[in-house]
Amino acid sequence: QVQLVESGGGLVQAGDSLRLTCAASGRTFSPTTMGWFRQAPGKEREFVAAIRWFDDSTYYTDSVKGRFTISRDNGKNTVYLQMNSLKPEDTAVYYCAATMSRMVRSTTAYSDWGQGTLVTVSS
Repeated sequence: QVQLVESGGGLVQAGDSLRLTCAASGRTFSPTTMGWFRQAPGKEREFVAAIRWFDDSTYYTDSVKGRFTISRDNGKNTVYLQMNSLKPEDTAVYYCAATMSRMVRSTTAYSDWGQGTLVTVSS
C-alpha cells in the first residue's frame, strides 16, 4: 500500500505563489502516473495536473496551464506542484493521487490518495 502526504498549502494573496509537495512511501512505489486534484467547497473534485512516471510527460487542466507546473523527484518519491499567479478561484483542498492506470484525468482511475492540503487565495 502507498501512503501519500501533501504539504505546502496555506493562505496567500492573489498573484502569489505556492509549492505543494506530495511525499510517497510504502513497500513498493512504482505508479504509472501521479496527479494533483482539487476540490473547492460545494464542488466536485477536479483534475489539476499529472505526470507520467516513466517519461515525465505532463498534463494540465486548461485553467492552470501557464501558471502551474508539476514535477517529480524520483529519488525521493516526491511530486511537486508549483503554483504561480494564484487566483481566488484556485482556492480548494488539493489532493495528491497515484494510479497504475493510463488514464490521467479521471478521479476514478486513481487508487491512492493523500489527505489533502488547503490552499486559500484571497483577493
